[in-house]
Amino acid sequence: MTAVGQHLSKDQLAARVARDIPAGAYVNLGIGLPTLVSDHLPAGRGITLHTENGMLGMGPAATGADVDPDLVNAGKVPVTELSGASYFHQADSFAMMRGGHIDVCVLGAFEVSVSGDLANWSTGAPDAIPAVGGAMDLAVGARDTWVMMNLLTKGGAPKLVERCALPLTGVACVSRVYSDLAVVDVGPDAGPGQHLARVVETFGVTHAELEDLLGLELGRADG
Repeated sequence: MTAVGQHLSKDQLAARVARDIPAGAYVNLGIGLPTLVSDHLPAGRGITLHTENGMLGMGPAATGADVDPDLVNAGKVPVTELSGASYFHQADSFAMMRGGHIDVCVLGAFEVSVSGDLANWSTGAPDAIPAVGGAMDLAVGARDTWVMMNLLTKGGAPKLVERCALPLTGVACVSRVYSDLAVVDVGPDAGPGQHLARVVETFGVTHAELEDLLGLELGRADG
């Protein structure tokens, strides 16, 4: 097993994701790591954040005197509102998600396959409390579904895999994985050639070391 060098911190990873969100996009951030992206969105890009519990125009996480217990995201984390923010019924929020009106969703994951399958709602453990929530609606309803996660489990097992072993949230729905060690395009649209996973960028590891860590043969996004 290859040793891992300097990888991205959670905030560095959130900033890396934020950098790729196109101007004017409507974006949903999943619970967990993806919520950090709201704190790193570039100013002046006109990006609008959507929450599945019924809000458009969410701002960064709230702290101190800005905390309002009635103003939270889908993960129940206190957030701020930006000028022009609007509120609506959760059914309307899901209609936006299912109707293809969300440009990008950023979700966490337990596993992602090289073909873009997503498993993020249950570990299958006996004491787990499965709750798919709106993840399946977002995964297949958003125009682009990205995953933000650590590339390895705490035990060192890869989370980017040939085939998911955990219950699936969606099939062939993920287009890009952002992780502490690499950015990887996945699925049939990852690029030309025989590989379903193609490396865009690495952090603290070489391409060969990344393949060794994952036990996968990976293509390159630039060739």
